[in-house]
Amino acid sequence: MVSENIHMNEIRVIELFAGVGGFRVGLEKADADFFKTIWANQWEPSTKVQHAAMVYEKNFGMGSVVNVDINQVKTNDIPNHDMLVGGFPCQDYSVATTLSNSKGIEGKKGVLWWSIYRILKEKEANRPEIVFLENVDRLLLSPASQRGRDFAIILECLNELGYIVEWRVINAAEYAMPQKRRRTYIVGYKNDGVIGKTFTTPEDWIFHSGIFAKAFPVLIAEKQPTLRSIKLSSSKKNRLYDITNNFNESNKLHPFENSGLMANGIAYSVSTIPVCEEKPRRIRDIMVSPEEVPAEFYVPEEQIERWKYYKGAKREPRTKKNGIQYMYSEGGMEFPDSIDKPSRTIITSEGGKSPDRCRHVIQDQTGRLRRLVPVELERLNMFPANHTKLDGVDDGRRAFLMGNALVCGIITRVGKELETRLKG
Repeated sequence: MVSENIHMNEIRVIELFAGVGGFRVGLEKADADFFKTIWANQWEPSTKVQHAAMVYEKNFGMGSVVNVDINQVKTNDIPNHDMLVGGFPCQDYSVATTLSNSKGIEGKKGVLWWSIYRILKEKEANRPEIVFLENVDRLLLSPASQRGRDFAIILECLNELGYIVEWRVINAAEYAMPQKRRRTYIVGYKNDGVIGKTFTTPEDWIFHSGIFAKAFPVLIAEKQPTLRSIKLSSSKKNRLYDITNNFNESNKLHPFENSGLMANGIAYSVSTIPVCEEKPRRIRDIMVSPEEVPAEFYVPEEQIERWKYYKGAKREPRTKKNGIQYMYSEGGMEFPDSIDKPSRTIITSEGGKSPDRCRHVIQDQTGRLRRLVPVELERLNMFPANHTKLDGVDDGRRAFLMGNALVCGIITRVGKELETRLKG
């Protein structure tokens, strides 16, 4: 039985910070008839040409994405929805101050988490049943001077709005996906909603009954044999402000492990290890044939030694701009990258042509060394081939868009579990 906010035959989804539509691709692969994206927003403030929004419209239709700063979008202009999703940028989430009338909290201007909070809060009775978010894994430790504070603020925001929240740090490659990409995934569901009503205990939910437990099984890690609990705030008023100033003020705690749950203002976390019996996917599995590789992706002979230098171990004297000398050292990396393993994490500079430590170089079927082509980068993120192919979007920009994207397979597995729960 579903709640009055849930449509029996479909879930209305809005996608914030949509990029090229990773959440939408993943959810539609889970069930395109059930998950219906009815509104999306994408705005890149650092570029005049909005490539991500262009790609989104190419794949999902003209007018499928609102290409303006989300801070300028009024909540009333966003349609009511059952599920809010988004890979919001990682920033400092600190609360600036209490409002002058003491009735609320003002978030730091320009921090995009507060746009999510504002939309959820202002939707009031029409608040979505599900919130599904993605961020970098270091979110759990941010900021360095007060570890865990930023994540505690996010958890308390969702607690205040009536959600139970699960989180999991997932490395896609540990669940048979072709890329080593660690990200924090967050799912919130209303306390009195379809899923919230089935909540049992924190330990049972994290290991057996929860959304992540079903989609991404884990075992408890030996280093932490029991669940740890922490009260987000002891204040009865202005809890967010209290967390900003007092959460882990001594910075001696490591409050949030890679798996956890928050209910009624108390966070429970535990260190876990993944369980997966599926056959690992490798770079080899996503490679195109040599006939599909443009000549410029092959490494010129005269560059090979330079590539080896950047990939190799180093211990050498260097000089800072101010003239101070120091000893620089770093470990070596595999060169070329093994095609019999998942790829390393794709980053936004992957598409550059010059020798670089972080870019992939593989030896393909011809025996020659080459960089990865855009279709291969899309496949590593489990997007359809040529998802980012569009006039005006060159190969370097296509790689940049994939460096900013998520692994769609993660979203698909969570989506399938959510559908099972919501359909009852």
